Amino acid sequence: MNMLIFIVAGLLVHCVFLASIFDIYFTSPLVHGMTPQRTPLLPPAKRLVLFVADGLRADTLYELDDNGTSQAPYLRNIIEYKGSWGVSHTHVPTESRPGHVALIAGFYEDVSAVAKGWKENPVEFDSIFNESKYTWSWGSPDILPMFAKGASGDHVYTYCYTAEKEDFGAQDATKLDTWVFDHVKNFFQAARSNQTLFSKLNEEKVVLFLHLLGIDTNGHAHRPNSREYKDNIRKVDEGINDIVSMLEDFYGNDGKTAFILTSDHGMTDWGSHGAGHPSETLTPLIAWGAGVNYPQKVTSQFFEDDFLKEWKLEKWKRLDVNQVLNVSYSKAYLLSSLGVLPLDYLNNSAHFKAESIFTNAVQVLEQLKIKMTEKKETTLSFLFTPFHSQMLRRTDVTTLHCHHNLSGVCMPRLRLLSDSEQINILRKARSYIHQEKYHEAVSLCKTLISLALEGLSYYHTYDRLFLGISVVMGFVGWTSYVILLIVKTHTGLTRSTHDKASTVLLLYGFAAIGVLIAFFLLIQTCPWTYYIYCLLPVPVWYAVVKEFRVIQDLASLVLVFPLGQSIGFVVAGALGIEILVFSFFYRSTLTFGLIAFAGWPWITRLWTQAKVTTLSWTLLCLLLAMFPLMPVVGREPNISLVTVAGLVILLISSFSLASLCKSKNKYVPKKDLTILLFQMLSIALSTYVVNSTHSSLHHKQGLPVINQIISWTTLASSLFVPLLSPTFFFQRLLSILLSLMSPYLLLSTGYEALFPLVLSGLMFSWIYMEKEVLQHYGDSLKPKLAVLNFSYATDITQFRQLHLDDIRRSFFFVFFIVTAFFGTGNIASVNSFDPASIYCFLTVFNPFVMGSLLVWKIVIPFVLVSCAFEAVQVTTQLSSKSLFLIVLVISDIMALHFFFLVKDYGSWLDIGTSISHYVLVMVFTIFIMLLSGLAQLLTTKRIELWGRTKRHSM
Repeated sequence: MNMLIFIVAGLLVHCVFLASIFDIYFTSPLVHGMTPQRTPLLPPAKRLVLFVADGLRADTLYELDDNGTSQAPYLRNIIEYKGSWGVSHTHVPTESRPGHVALIAGFYEDVSAVAKGWKENPVEFDSIFNESKYTWSWGSPDILPMFAKGASGDHVYTYCYTAEKEDFGAQDATKLDTWVFDHVKNFFQAARSNQTLFSKLNEEKVVLFLHLLGIDTNGHAHRPNSREYKDNIRKVDEGINDIVSMLEDFYGNDGKTAFILTSDHGMTDWGSHGAGHPSETLTPLIAWGAGVNYPQKVTSQFFEDDFLKEWKLEKWKRLDVNQVLNVSYSKAYLLSSLGVLPLDYLNNSAHFKAESIFTNAVQVLEQLKIKMTEKKETTLSFLFTPFHSQMLRRTDVTTLHCHHNLSGVCMPRLRLLSDSEQINILRKARSYIHQEKYHEAVSLCKTLISLALEGLSYYHTYDRLFLGISVVMGFVGWTSYVILLIVKTHTGLTRSTHDKASTVLLLYGFAAIGVLIAFFLLIQTCPWTYYIYCLLPVPVWYAVVKEFRVIQDLASLVLVFPLGQSIGFVVAGALGIEILVFSFFYRSTLTFGLIAFAGWPWITRLWTQAKVTTLSWTLLCLLLAMFPLMPVVGREPNISLVTVAGLVILLISSFSLASLCKSKNKYVPKKDLTILLFQMLSIALSTYVVNSTHSSLHHKQGLPVINQIISWTTLASSLFVPLLSPTFFFQRLLSILLSLMSPYLLLSTGYEALFPLVLSGLMFSWIYMEKEVLQHYGDSLKPKLAVLNFSYATDITQFRQLHLDDIRRSFFFVFFIVTAFFGTGNIASVNSFDPASIYCFLTVFNPFVMGSLLVWKIVIPFVLVSCAFEAVQVTTQLSSKSLFLIVLVISDIMALHFFFLVKDYGSWLDIGTSISHYVLVMVFTIFIMLLSGLAQLLTTKRIELWGRTKRHSM
């Protein structure tokens, strides 16, 4: 197969494998076509005021300072004398948009929203704003418009400040919240003289939404434990106090206003969020006003954490809720009796509570019915398996035989939740309400809701096993084909040829299988993506089976190979793969791997012929092994270490410059020296800009414009300048290192600035070691690496065949790539990123630009490793295709491993981590294909700006 065709096919196959995980685990949970349900009783509140303090942690709000004083005295007073409180448990990813969708719309955000920067609506959804008579909202332009855009009619009004105000480097981010409070006050002041507006505000089902972004902004800029973060909480507390007083005065203390304060997500100690750490998922919830219970004093209460004692709130009942299931429903309940809030929050009659939860049960059952109907219509009748509850057993439902639960309530024993059974249970619940057995009605409805939610989950994941098997078949087939391609074209172990007759027969056979699969999917009206997942294994396995002669030859060779060596090879390969997999969970695994690498030349006796090279390899391996043991980057910023890294790279480049100038064997053109001096100047400027920027932000003077210009100019030139340097091995590799180190310094906040230096040193040593290995085994002469030229690599016409040691080289490359991933932090977790990393480029919130800069910071170590691997290929006289195929097999086996580790149960942290690991490995596999081309471009191409110069060399 032509290499270009193979790469294109590989990219398409891996893109399908990557996309499959979203169809299997990330499909929209929304159910459309429902009729809103209402209770016959009037709601307790005419209006709801929702305060969302973006990025507010529960512990920071509830805790007392050293003097025993609360950060928010007004809200503390609410907890103790006026309302109910608890902890709202959020959902991964802990980002602003999915958090607000959970709060206001009541469902987990569709993952496709990330592709739109959490700003658009990838799926249509309803929200409490849309169900209101009027909604007025004030706050961030990143949050408010998405709810107004999805609303029907023109009853949702938004008032936003400009995006430029969301500046992490601003003097005082509390101005964002002050803006909101001031505009709300002005709005109500204007309403007193505007009869139309006054009438609207006095309607029923009115929502006032105040989005307060200052706390989140200060948390990113200064960390949650900073004075600025806590001062912002006090400002918000004062602002809420003022707003509540103003509203009570405006409405004449009519007792019809409900207030809720909560947060979309928390924040880590190092000022980031996005993952499932408790500091990100535990947010405050305080409710008071119409329909909300007063404080409930208790003598004791049990929670797994020790927060109650830390917060000095042991005497007041803590009511924890799920953000998506309870908080959003609480708003609907207060306004329209739709949904169910934890009953302890409700300040209403037992009759009202029973009616509310009965309405919610009817609504959830309708969702289940629609979901079941949709799945039944798209599945052949003899293949459809209805939902069977694992928690209840079937009996004669018509007579409603009962058993008693722990609360003594009669519960029907069910296995199937058919339409007739649903009606029977609802009739039973309604009967309890008529008989004023409200406690029994509530318990019955709760069980029914739990059962219906279990059924919804069942139908939502109905095709998961089917799709998973299809993807695994494709995975195994693709990996098998690549292995056969390596054996056939790069080892010389087989000389088999195709039998044309059998090939044609196979083609017709697999074509028939493909037609049958397509017909099966067609009659079930499956989505078009199912055709891709199910049909992809057909051509892949055709390509595998077509090479049955190669399979026969390979099997015969394996059978004559010594059994002990075969087992040892398999065990070594499995151990290597497991080390790579474990490194995704435990960074310290990389340390053990690097220590083993350090001992490699001593075990193989390579040190006897290359003592200096072996010593440098060992020392650099041990030095690099220290990085995975250090704290994750960003948690403890240390700009002085960035300065040290800049000075070290300047020292290294100075020695290189002096070495070039003193070289007697090679003429160095002045333009090459000029390029090196320019790169040294860029390093010096980057070091200065980092210190200057962080000093300016520390003094709240903002990001200097000149620093921003230098940063963007440096970034733009980082991939262009290396192409101006000579293509001799070490001159080009040094040029690449210097050019990429400049933007890396600008994106660094601590010890990670030293990481590329040590990694590059090890890569230089690796190139020398591989040349020593070839000489040790007598595979090649020992040319001077200094005179080897990348541009001559494409002129090599005789490539040697692969042998077992090349698998070790490929494994080294994959291991170094994984080390580049996790050497300074776990990038599988969104919260590993420190927003301070991008402050030299911008401080105004822009998710795409910020994300792109952080991705480039991650890519830089990859590029360094890939360029070194390119040098290893040239040095060892191997085609890039052969080693690339081995790397592809290793990475695909890792990806298949993580595919089986993906789970949708357990904590949100476990679920998110398992999925992100699979996505990372798949992206890594695709990225290697692209990275190989980038490395070839950076190492082999040269741009002549001043015309071609005559070169003299040995």
